[in-house]
Amino acid sequence: MDMMQKFPAISDLKARARRRIPHFAWEYLDSATGAEAVQRRNRAKLDEVLFFPSILHGEQEPDLSVDLFGKTHPLPFGVSPVGMSGLFWPDAEALLAAAATRAGLPYGLSTVASRTPEDVAPHLQNNGWFQVYPPRDPDIRTDMIKRAKASGFHTMVLTVDVPVASRRERQTRSGLTSPPRLTPRLLAQVARCPAWAMGTAKMGMPRMRLIDGYAGNMTGLSSTAHAGYMLRTSPDWAYLQALRDAWDGPFIVKGVLRAKDAIALEKQGVDGIWVSNHAGRQFDGTISSIEALPAIRAATSLPVIFDSGIEGGLDILRALALGADFVMLGRAWHYALGALGRDGPAHLIEILKADLIANMGQMGLTRYGQLSGKLVTSADQ
Repeated sequence: MDMMQKFPAISDLKARARRRIPHFAWEYLDSATGAEAVQRRNRAKLDEVLFFPSILHGEQEPDLSVDLFGKTHPLPFGVSPVGMSGLFWPDAEALLAAAATRAGLPYGLSTVASRTPEDVAPHLQNNGWFQVYPPRDPDIRTDMIKRAKASGFHTMVLTVDVPVASRRERQTRSGLTSPPRLTPRLLAQVARCPAWAMGTAKMGMPRMRLIDGYAGNMTGLSSTAHAGYMLRTSPDWAYLQALRDAWDGPFIVKGVLRAKDAIALEKQGVDGIWVSNHAGRQFDGTISSIEALPAIRAATSLPVIFDSGIEGGLDILRALALGADFVMLGRAWHYALGALGRDGPAHLIEILKADLIANMGQMGLTRYGQLSGKLVTSADQ
C-alpha cells in the first residue's frame, strides 16, 4: 500500500484511527475540557498566522535540522508526553520511543504513562525526556528521579498547568475509569476494534504502572481523578527549586502562557520554557498557545518549546516563525498508531517532513530563521 497516497495528511490518520480505537479510549485522547473553546481557539489562532509566498527564487533545498540543548535533531519536532498512551494503542510508549530514536527525535514519557521508565529504557538512545507530575511525598519524588536517570532520560519536564484535575466532560461521559474497567458497554466498543482488542489482550489492560508502584491498588476511580492525582501536589516555587537542584540535565517547565512567568522561571534557573495550554484539556477560559508565544519569546533568552493545536508541518512553521525553537506533538502520534499500528509513527514523520519541505519551498526559505521575514503583519493588510 502506498501510504502517502492513501494517508497524505494527519486528518487521514485521525479519521482511520477513530474507527480502530474504542470509543471510550478515543474520547480520552481526542477531548478537551468544558465547551472545548480553547481547543477550537488553538486551531483558529494558528490559522490566523499567515505568510507571503515567494517567486523567482530558483531551486533551493531547506535545512530542516534544529539544535536544542546541545543536540542536533534532523527535524524540528518530537513526541510530547501523553498520559496512558497504551490505552490508545497497545504498547504505544515503546513503539513511539523506538520510532523517535530511529528518527533522532526527542521522546517524552509521562509520569502517568502505561509503561515505566524501565520499560521504555531499551528503546532510548539519549533522546528521552521524562515529564513529571510532581509527587507530594519527597521520598517518592527522589525515587522517581533516580529511576528516570537510571533508565536513560536526560531531560526533565515539570508540568505546572495541572494544579487540580480538570473535568473533561466528554471523557467522563465515555464511562472510562482508572484503571479501565470493561463494563458491557465498553466491551461492546472493544468488540468493534479487533486490532486494538488483540493487542491489548497480549499486553494486558493498561494501567499507570509507575504510579501504581507507589499508590498501591486504587481501583474504581474516575478517569479524571485517577491515582496520579492522589499522589501529586500543586507545586510552588520552592518545589520547583528542589526539583531543579535534584536534576543535573536540561530542565524544562511546561504549561507557560505569560511572559512574566517565563522571566521568573529563567531567573530560577530552568533551561527551557514550554509554551502550552495542555491542548485545551485543563482550562477552557484561557488564550491559545500561539497567542502567548511571541511575548514569551521576547521575554526570555531560553529555548522555547511549543505545543497545542499542531495539525501539520505548516503549523510547525507558524510556531517557529513566532519564536519557538522546537515543537512537540501529542495526539498526532496516537492517531498514527491507531491508523497504522507500528508503521504509523514513521509515516507521520514522513507527512510532517514533506509538509515542511513543501511549505518552505513555497516561501523560498532554506532555514527556519528566515520565517519571520515572511509573516503577513497588520501593516501588510
